[in-house]
Amino acid sequence: MGTTKGRAQVILKGAKNDEDWQKWVEWEQPQHTVELSEYTISRFPIINREYQAFVRDTKHNPPRGWDGDQFPVEKGTHPVVNVSWDDAVAYCKWLSEKRGKSYRLPTEAEWEKAACGKDGRIYPWGDKFDPRNANTSETKLGGTSEVGQFSPQGDSPYGCMDMAGNVWEWCHDWFNENEYKNRAGKNVKDPQGPPQGKVRVLRGGSFNDSRKDVRCAGRFRRPPLNSDHDRGFRIVSSSKTLKKSAD
Repeated sequence: MGTTKGRAQVILKGAKNDEDWQKWVEWEQPQHTVELSEYTISRFPIINREYQAFVRDTKHNPPRGWDGDQFPVEKGTHPVVNVSWDDAVAYCKWLSEKRGKSYRLPTEAEWEKAACGKDGRIYPWGDKFDPRNANTSETKLGGTSEVGQFSPQGDSPYGCMDMAGNVWEWCHDWFNENEYKNRAGKNVKDPQGPPQGKVRVLRGGSFNDSRKDVRCAGRFRRPPLNSDHDRGFRIVSSSKTLKKSAD
């Protein structure tokens, strides 16, 4: 997980006057190894059509931009957006009860492994950015795209789509800027982040973001009640029970 010191220097070389970027890249260091229990992750973010079933079944408040429980008609296979961390967790709970199987948000470590595999690559497809592989600001679509539009060339080693760009994806973990430093030199299995906090982790970048933001190691954070036009999520199924975290 994370970014090596050498790669961090290359990244920061292109952002000399950006204090935020200098801080964000520090959050990704040091690069370290973690061990994960087996899990299954959805190949693409939850789409509007899937989220609609949840909204209709539970009477959950629909995302902004919908007409009641109806998403924009041309966006059925686009990732759902304008959803908070709490909305995403509510969806997972509903789906678990519906299918009789446990679903949840991925931990930050689970998300990153699904995105880059075991070799620490920069992007899901390799180390060189290519605007033909992801929906980013360089692609200039200006909004969400149909899931799989950049498949298979933009897929991760495990066949996951849209893990770079399209929408930011909520993770289970509370965010701590020193999380990686605290793990340094330790044998870590199934990390779940700190037990409490004020902001949750988001991963992957979106259509609004550049090549710097959509790297597999990139980390972002927002309050769990925050929702926006480029926030979505994907889900995980695993026998691993996560610790309960304080709100």
